[in-house]
Amino acid sequence: MTQRHDVVIVGGGLVGASLAIALDRLGIDTGLVDAAPPTAMPPVFDQRNLSFAAATVNALTTLGVMQKLHAPAGPIRRIHISRQGDFGRVRLDAADYGRESFGQVVVARDFGEALEARLGELRHVTRYRPARFIALEEGSADARRLRLAGETGEQSLEARLLVAADGTRSQLRDALDIGVREHDYGQTLFVARVRAEHAPDGTAYERFTAAGPTALLPRGDRHFGAIHGVPTAAAGAVAALDEAGWLARLQAAFGWRIGRFLASGERSAYPISRVVAERLTAPRAVLMGNAAQTLHPIGAQGFNLGLRDALTLAELLEAGGTDPGADSLLRAYAQRRAEDRERTLAFSDGLARLTANSAPMLRPLRSLGLAAVDLSPTLQAFLVGGAMGFRGDVPALCREVAA
Repeated sequence: MTQRHDVVIVGGGLVGASLAIALDRLGIDTGLVDAAPPTAMPPVFDQRNLSFAAATVNALTTLGVMQKLHAPAGPIRRIHISRQGDFGRVRLDAADYGRESFGQVVVARDFGEALEARLGELRHVTRYRPARFIALEEGSADARRLRLAGETGEQSLEARLLVAADGTRSQLRDALDIGVREHDYGQTLFVARVRAEHAPDGTAYERFTAAGPTALLPRGDRHFGAIHGVPTAAAGAVAALDEAGWLARLQAAFGWRIGRFLASGERSAYPISRVVAERLTAPRAVLMGNAAQTLHPIGAQGFNLGLRDALTLAELLEAGGTDPGADSLLRAYAQRRAEDRERTLAFSDGLARLTANSAPMLRPLRSLGLAAVDLSPTLQAFLVGGAMGFRGDVPALCREVAA
């Protein structure tokens, strides 16, 4: 017998699990398909550091997820932006905008455990795990049918609305015949937890270089989350460095603002590409998160954008009548996501290309740009609005924490 749900989400990672929690709050019958078994976390929940914008923190608090974190989050009270070899810098302080912080830093593994704890409390979500999407099948007039493979064999599900949240290389997106545009930045990002002479004070540092960004995020455990971009051709050599060599490289890229780097945890490496779906919807189906758009992580906008995808869909489903897969609802979803998506994609891609360009003629222009932003309240306010996730058509759950 084919199990039928109002909504089936393929992908149990950051965005898919968050959407399931939002839909349960509305009492919507939901199926969540997750390739990871109950005894394991999806691979995305590793030691990466996630920078949650204030809007994201608001929404996840209302959804009851932030309260499940066991490890303390690190507040981002200040942002410091500079580029190696250029003069000028940008300094932003949340206190200048009447805020305690611009957002918070959370370790992906900790966030995954918090999501798992919250998912265990849901009443309207059926979890299929371990299960992976195989193919779309001939469905009925009011539902999509998909086939899954699990430990006990294959099964079929029907969904009045099918959500692809299965990542950058989304198999469901391919099955829906939605193409993508790709760009390889030729960079690999190394991520690690590091300790320095000076403990975090709430400042997030973004240091641009010709090889890619180097960022230090203030974690809640008195360590920094280090992100260091290198040319992909050099990634093997960087991975082979011992701890002293790695810290020396990081020091050379970042400088001495927090003193000497003293120790580092294990490094993980992630090649960086931009993958953008050509459209967000198909009949009775939507894309969101990395399945819809995978950004350069510069500016830390990826998950924040994907969560706004999920919360916009939940908001439309709450107000959209009895058919969750209606054409009118899908058109409204694509329309509401268009501006936020396009502006965030343009900002991320433009910043990645501009800051990595080593052409000598761009150095004075970049330097003047940094100095202008540092002196202009209007330009700073534009940056702050994007950094906090409040620019454009923002879902209601992002605006404030519900009582």
